[in-house]
Amino acid sequence: MQFPERLRALTADDDFRQGVRDMASPSLGLAAWGLVTGITMVKSGLSLPLAMGMSLLVFAGSAQLTALPLIASGAPLWVLLATAFCVNLRFVIFSAQWRHYFGHLPRVRRLMTTYFAADLNFVYFVKRYPDAQPAPGQQRYFWGGVAVNWPMWQVASFTGILLADRIPAHWGIGFAGVMALLGLSYSLLVEKMLWWVAITAGAVSIATYSLPLKLNILCAIVAAGAVGWWLDARKGRP
Repeated sequence: MQFPERLRALTADDDFRQGVRDMASPSLGLAAWGLVTGITMVKSGLSLPLAMGMSLLVFAGSAQLTALPLIASGAPLWVLLATAFCVNLRFVIFSAQWRHYFGHLPRVRRLMTTYFAADLNFVYFVKRYPDAQPAPGQQRYFWGGVAVNWPMWQVASFTGILLADRIPAHWGIGFAGVMALLGLSYSLLVEKMLWWVAITAGAVSIATYSLPLKLNILCAIVAAGAVGWWLDARKGRP
């Protein structure tokens, strides 16, 4: 089957279309977050080619926004790498879960899936497929979400990059992006233990806000992780 025919078959698939519909609901919040990230990259001193390359290659809004102030302030490379690593540690947890669904795929396909896998993809996917095992339609559903998530982010990010000097700060676009992330985080708080982890992260982040180089984020991650591991140990979880 030729590529155009395969593409038409994919877009006509019910699972693919469901993935598109599910990802369309938070798309405005995602666009706001991408727009803020694009603006911030330029405001932080990155050239247009570097900002566009970062958007395409990194494709991780929270890590980008965390790293940009460090880049602008000339922070040591180890601080930059450690901060980005800690911010993206959640993807290690996501990947451990994705493995149950996609671990049987060839390595090249798994690597491609890893690049496109984002927070929203994970949330909607595990809601639709709560049983962590391969099932028909999972890959098509995943790519349906990607068909909305990735282009929406890149278009919004590139718009922010190109119009960074024309979008006034008083529009408060960043607030929309923050609200989108808060909504996503709230949807993940399905256990009492996770509420304690989230409260710990928020409290420590605020308490250590005055630390330089955004180190309050690292402190919040370490404290929340410690609380989560401790609560897991108390419950005797494997």
